[in-house]
This record gives sequence, structure tokens and C-alpha cells, in this order.
Amino acid sequence: MTEEVKNTNLAPEEITKKDITKAYLRWHFANEIPHSFERYIAPSLLYAMAPLLRKLYKDDTALKAAYKRQLLFFNTQLSWGGGVITGLMSSMEQQRAEEEYEGKEILMQDDLMYNTKAGLMGALAGIGDAIDSGTVQYIFIAMAVPWAQEGSALGALFPFVCFALYQLALGLFFARQSFAMGRNATGLMQSAGVQTAIETLSVLGLFMMGVLAGNYVKVSSSLSFDISGKEFVLQELLDKIIPGILPLAVVMGVYLFFTKKGLKVTQALLGLTGILIVLAGIGIL
Repeated sequence: MTEEVKNTNLAPEEITKKDITKAYLRWHFANEIPHSFERYIAPSLLYAMAPLLRKLYKDDTALKAAYKRQLLFFNTQLSWGGGVITGLMSSMEQQRAEEEYEGKEILMQDDLMYNTKAGLMGALAGIGDAIDSGTVQYIFIAMAVPWAQEGSALGALFPFVCFALYQLALGLFFARQSFAMGRNATGLMQSAGVQTAIETLSVLGLFMMGVLAGNYVKVSSSLSFDISGKEFVLQELLDKIIPGILPLAVVMGVYLFFTKKGLKVTQALLGLTGILIVLAGIGIL
């Protein structure tokens, strides 16, 4: 009888939607705090999942083992990687806790759990960085630039607040969906809806980058010349034939530099400044 009571007390508690929300919020606000060469930001993931793990593992030995599993090297993007993996690891730990409690064969092995996490964290980070940092962020910035040019504080606050809320909402969505789907959560990233959204945002991001380059990269030519007594102004000719060609040329030149030399921002700025000074000095720009 005593043994039955003891086993009942060791039973894993049910993980609720509220637990997943709490886990993601802890990850969201702590993910950049701990950095180390050995574990990188794994302590953030463990911090996120600690309350949840304490509900699943009532035996100290099993709890310590779960802590160690989630403390191995980890690094990913905030919402896409962090949301999916937080929900997925919660689901896998729940299955592991149930297998241990019921004395079944342990299918949710440590290697399976870590390999799943390691396989997803890089791929999802790549998607998240490209979509969020490379596209969505600049959409909010492009919307706010006119306000900033007018001197309104809204121009500075709008992109920051909107991007922060977007990241939070997206991460919560991924965490909840991944937990609900369990080990099939990777299918969420491969679903037609998500893939369509990724492609749409990518195309929209390219349009927005073109809008920013065309409207806020100011490059014009002051070169003019006489032919048969008639003055021709180069900039007026360019505006009639290919409007915005000079800003586009500058942007594409910087892009090609980054492609060949890597993201050497300071070197690019100094080189571009030097080239523009020379061209302005000889009267081309």
C-alpha cells in the first residue's frame, strides 16, 4: 500500500497550455542573457523548461538527468527556433517522464532528444534570421521612416514595438503548436501554409528593400555637357531613361562587395565614402 502511494506521488503531472506559455515567455525574455563557450544559450532553454520539468519528474535523480539533457550546447533564433524547440522538447520530455513512471521501454532516449534539437536549431535559425531580421524588420522600418524624417518619436518606437510584439506572438504560436503536434512538429515547418507565408514574406521583403533603396539612398550626378550648343544634364537623361539607376548601382555594388568579401561593414563604408568623394571631386556626382 505504501509503495502504491509512493508511486502515485511520483506520477508526472499534466502539462497544460498555460505551462507551455510560461515556458516560452521565460525563454523569450532570458534567451540572450547567458552565453558561454561550452553551452552557449542552453541555460536559457533550461530556465524556460525548469518549472515544467519539475512537474514531470518528481524523483530527484530523474529530474537532474532531465536538467542535464536540456543543458547541452544549444543556439537558435528567438521565435522560429526557440518557439518550435521549446514546445517540442516539452512534448518529448512528457513522453519520457511517462515511460519512466510506467516502467515501459524508454523510446525517448537522450540521443534522440538531443539529435532532434540539434538538427532543428540551425535550420530554424536560418529561416528565422532570413524572414524576421532580413524581411519583417525592414517592413516595419520602411513604414516608420516617413515619421522619423518628420522628427516624430513614433518613427523610432513603431518598428521596435511592432517587431517585439510580432516576435512574441510568433514564438508563442510555434511553441503551442509544436507541443500539440509532438514529434510531428517538424511537419509544421513543411506545411503548405508556412511555406507559402515564407515565400510571400521573402518577395515582400525584396520589394521593401527596393523601396528603401529608391527613396532613401540619395545619389545623383551633377555632370553636364554641351553637344552642338545644346546642354545635356546627365541626371535628367537618366531620370527619363532609367529612374533611380544610380541609387540602385550603389546598393548593388555594396551587395556584391558583401557577397565576395563577407559582411565587412566598416570596410564597405570607408570604401564607398572614398569612391563617392573621388567621383564628386571630378564632377561626376
